[in-house]
Amino acid sequence: MGSSKTRPEIISLLMEETKKHGFSPFHVRKNSTGYLYNRIWAAIKREALLTLAEGVATPQELDAIFKDVLKTPKGPCEQMDVVGLDVVRDIEQHYADVRTGIPEEPRQYLQKMIDQGKLGVKSGSGFYEYDGK
Repeated sequence: MGSSKTRPEIISLLMEETKKHGFSPFHVRKNSTGYLYNRIWAAIKREALLTLAEGVATPQELDAIFKDVLKTPKGPCEQMDVVGLDVVRDIEQHYADVRTGIPEEPRQYLQKMIDQGKLGVKSGSGFYEYDGK
């Protein structure tokens, strides 16, 4: 990902070199808050958190949907537990600081869990319980 100061020929060179090494490069067309994948993932986890905060579904149900329908190895709650719920909250706060219209409920939901010491895998408890193995 370049910036407004990156010379176009550098972007072209990087795109070609990336292809030579077997990767599929993506050209970000203008400034973006976060990598493209992370922006899409942020929307998914934010909606998952909102669904949980509203009591519409359980973490187990949300994760099962992703694993069954999208064939992902982990669902969004499992993935957030791996990342760390405090880190997820901080990322969500960053998006809220730089963009308008980001709902507060997902951050509030995470903060309640964090206040209970539930940080995910690293604390042994998050959406799920972990035995430290």
